[in-house]
Amino acid sequence: MAEKSFKYIILGGGVSAGYAAQEFASQGVKPGELAVISKEAVAPYERPALSKGYLFPQGAARLPGFHCCVGGGGEKLLPESYKQKGIELILSTEIVKADLAAKSLVSAAGEVFKYQTLIIATGSTVLRLTDFGVKGADSKNILYLREIDDADNLVEAIKAKKGGKAVVVGGGYIGLELSAALRINNFDVTMVFPEPWCMPRLFTADIAAFYETYYTNKGVKIIKGTVAAGFTANPNGEVKEVQLKDGRSLEADIVIVGVGAKPLTALFKGQVEEDKGGIKTDAFFKTSVPDVYAVGDVATFPLKMYGDVRRVEHVDHSRKSAEQAVKAIKAAEGGKTVEEYDYLPFFYSRSFDLSWQFYGDNVGDSVLFGDSNPSNPKPQFGAYWIQGGKVVGAFMEGGSGDENKALAKVAKARPDAGSLDDLTKQGISFAAKI
Repeated sequence: MAEKSFKYIILGGGVSAGYAAQEFASQGVKPGELAVISKEAVAPYERPALSKGYLFPQGAARLPGFHCCVGGGGEKLLPESYKQKGIELILSTEIVKADLAAKSLVSAAGEVFKYQTLIIATGSTVLRLTDFGVKGADSKNILYLREIDDADNLVEAIKAKKGGKAVVVGGGYIGLELSAALRINNFDVTMVFPEPWCMPRLFTADIAAFYETYYTNKGVKIIKGTVAAGFTANPNGEVKEVQLKDGRSLEADIVIVGVGAKPLTALFKGQVEEDKGGIKTDAFFKTSVPDVYAVGDVATFPLKMYGDVRRVEHVDHSRKSAEQAVKAIKAAEGGKTVEEYDYLPFFYSRSFDLSWQFYGDNVGDSVLFGDSNPSNPKPQFGAYWIQGGKVVGAFMEGGSGDENKALAKVAKARPDAGSLDDLTKQGISFAAKI
């Protein structure tokens, strides 16, 4: 059984892995000290491109254009870049056993990888309808989107079923972004989700009403308050119909499912402390096991500004947590420390001609400001969330660079809100004054 030893191993091949590798390189890692182990066949890349630019009918994003770390404005780490920096990039390698006490990882092929320090950057995997025993959910052309292979399968299905009927199951990020991408590809699109409005974990009813009307105006049909209860297939095994729980049936050439994700922590069960579905860490992303760190989607970490611990599934945190962990590791080696991770939650999305950003916490009361008429050519509007008399969250659709910076500033500062009517009237100018 082959065995390799490294000072550091990053386990995972997503955004966190790429940014951790880049930070190690910038800190001066020595040749042969660091390995990145990924089950994917390509070097780490910016996942958001898959649900945005990758599916465009013209000028589509393709590798090597969006390898890490271009999304954060850093250097693009091409496959050959790892070798140039002395980093061993081990692809198409699935780790099936992790022994944290013995500091070893075992691959499906029986290879053993020893480490001194491990960064767990395994990310998440999509929830599949087959996991819930939905009848017919294993039919062909029922697709998911997480990795580049998934995106390639979707591109092929779009070509094969050109101008056909698509049903998108789910009304969150994936549902909204892929419904838009499919309409741009001239598909007849129906989006189905059980909640009373889209993006319920973030949007208020008022914000969601804008996007739902905008999408409807673009030709996307929206069915709320029900779920996909089963699928029927044609003789070739390809999906042809979606049965909804409310009794309706929808024709479908393609079904795309975006009903959530779960962190990939199974390898470490019983070996490391967990909390809120993830691996519990401190403000430096150290876990309960010495020399083991966890970053990105799998980490449940202290959210300092709210005095809370949370797990955050978003690319911004994936990037920043990876950098924090590596900085903490290298500082500790030199007998130094770094500042605690003080993260401001940030989420964003782009679809059609729309682009929104959100900072902070969406708790308490909310007020809407600006032009939220979805029929206008360039709508621009926003919202503030107020708790305990302070502005704790800020959202804006169609904001400029300066306006989005103002959103971040106001969410971080948490100033007194004053009168809600005045806050509505002031709109973005309230944030700009902070």
